[in-house]
Amino acid sequence: MDKLVIRGGNRLAGKVTASGSKNSSLPVIAATLLSGQGCFTLHRIPDLQDIRTFTQLLNHLGAETSFSGNTLTVSTGNVESLLAPYELVKKMRASIYVLGPLLARFGEAKVSLPGGCAFGPRPIDLHLMAMEKLGAEISIETGFITAKAPGGRLNGACIEFPTSSVGATGNALMAAVLARGTTTILNAAAEPEIETLCFFLSAMGARIAGTGTTELLIEGIDSLSSVEFTNVFDRIEAGTLLAAAAITGGSITVDGVEPEQLRSVLKKFIHAGCTVTRTEDSVTLASPETLVATDITAKPYPSFPTDMQAQWTALMTQAEGTSRITDKVYHERFNHIPELNRLGAHIDIIKNQAVVHGPRKLSGTKVMSTDLRASACLVLAGLVAEGVTDVLRVYHLDRGYEKIETKLASLGAEIAREKYREFD
Repeated sequence: MDKLVIRGGNRLAGKVTASGSKNSSLPVIAATLLSGQGCFTLHRIPDLQDIRTFTQLLNHLGAETSFSGNTLTVSTGNVESLLAPYELVKKMRASIYVLGPLLARFGEAKVSLPGGCAFGPRPIDLHLMAMEKLGAEISIETGFITAKAPGGRLNGACIEFPTSSVGATGNALMAAVLARGTTTILNAAAEPEIETLCFFLSAMGARIAGTGTTELLIEGIDSLSSVEFTNVFDRIEAGTLLAAAAITGGSITVDGVEPEQLRSVLKKFIHAGCTVTRTEDSVTLASPETLVATDITAKPYPSFPTDMQAQWTALMTQAEGTSRITDKVYHERFNHIPELNRLGAHIDIIKNQAVVHGPRKLSGTKVMSTDLRASACLVLAGLVAEGVTDVLRVYHLDRGYEKIETKLASLGAEIAREKYREFD
């Protein structure tokens, strides 16, 4: 296994470029299954473990893929298998994204129930409800979802989600573009990742109205074409890098971003006392002498993202005063709190809310990652902790951050990847 070894205390400074978004790459890659014509060329795809796992899943289904220099080529003309096996699906929840495309193109699919990060229940009920609304017959047996469209094709319908869900919205979109007739998706997720998926599907020939809003209208068509497409930047990686500058008292510029997509996060940085400067494609953050405690509530876009909640918690350990961290998306997403407290933080969990008392002097020790964003949170804490922090089980981190230690080192962090054995 790998670990990250961090000697804290360095102020970060300099310039770094944001990678492509993992959370938009996965549904886009899944959407290639909708067309059996030609070859897709996808640019700005981050080289991450989740991307590798997902391409393995496509290869298992019969697709041909090639990944080089952040460009992924995909040919799905030879897809024959409609079975997504447990051995691959268990590694990431996003594997459920193949359900909609397979069902739409082939009229059936069999997908193992998904795995992924462990932080509370995240049911797939909304995915299945959407498929049923489109006419699919769904059964769950022996750990597999079996879905069939009577007559071999889905039918347009009105799908209204009781709660906003990025994954379910993406699956419904991909299923609807080849369904007969018109589909309306109400209370659709409006995250940039869904907007990017809409742009990609539209480039393939899909007819989608309402892109970027919570109400989507899809006119089903008979077939879609392969295209060349460039992915959007990773707003969570960009926010994490800005938080690294803020927690270390530094100043950095992140290039290759769309600042408007970071609006809710940048607003909170400003409330915390940071100076934020925007251009069309960059954000510069300068940390203040004293960070100000700032509450956040994680909710669906355009509010503060749940995927930045853990990183913000780490930042608030260095802020003057008491801050309250509330997550309305995943109420139990606080597995990072005990590890932060082991580093010297003073954080209480009261009724699904983290209460952070700061500032606190952190001291380096061994800490263990429990999920993707918790890993990033512990890296941020290690950057400011006195002494050496070993962040273990960084395979979680590798699922969502492309060469994060290289980027942080380029900004002045003393951080290195090393091998270790679990019980050393």
